[in-house]
Amino acid sequence: MDMVRPDMPKKTPFALLWSLLLATLILNPPVMACPSSCHCIEKSGMTVVQCISRGLDKIPSDLPRDTVVLLLGSNHITHIPNHAFRELHYLQELDLSNNDIDTVEVGAFQGVSDSLHVLDLSNNRIRSVPKEAFSHLRARISLSNNPWFCECTLQEVLRELQLDPETVNEVVCHTADQEEYAGKPVIQVLDSGINFCNFHHKTTDVAMFVTMFGWFTMVIAYVIYYVRHNQEDARRHLEYLKSLPSSSQISKDFDTISTVL
Repeated sequence: MDMVRPDMPKKTPFALLWSLLLATLILNPPVMACPSSCHCIEKSGMTVVQCISRGLDKIPSDLPRDTVVLLLGSNHITHIPNHAFRELHYLQELDLSNNDIDTVEVGAFQGVSDSLHVLDLSNNRIRSVPKEAFSHLRARISLSNNPWFCECTLQEVLRELQLDPETVNEVVCHTADQEEYAGKPVIQVLDSGINFCNFHHKTTDVAMFVTMFGWFTMVIAYVIYYVRHNQEDARRHLEYLKSLPSSSQISKDFDTISTVL
């Protein structure tokens, strides 16, 4: 017959229930509730978060962690900050179209680069993005109808992306390093053999040459001024020396004084 040791208190049903609940919370952390400004739909074990036309000016921070589809279109969001979606490890589709986005920070999509399949940034106010902003993204991306500034950085960004083939011709140069390409589809310009990076390097080289020429001119001007200033000082010193009585004249004057004395 087993004996119960007096120093080992029995677990009450409440204590057992609490231990089980604690273990469940540790193994399965709670999923955040749906943001008050959005509508969440559970479908086949997946969460679709619908926040379309809700007057949002920023991306909600309290999104459910099991979100698979996030619809944020037709709001007033102005920028995508670093780590905006880093807790959404299951996110596959992200719609940010028809907003006022003009800034995409470097780490905007960190945490979802592997899971994201579709990214819609069309109809915003994006002129340029950092090269690292879309780093490692495998998603099909729509960048149409933004006021793009076509230059080297944009060219390097597009080289790494999988653009949506249905909207690729709507990614247009609103402005460009070379004005003749404004108003033309970016892909069409690049396919014609134009390399904005070469133009950028040439522009940089010219600017560097102009800067170096300016410094060289300043150095030469200073040297000329220095030489002329020294020449003027030397001339004045020479005239001063000439104005002094010569040693022979001093000797004659001394002899005269001696004779008189």
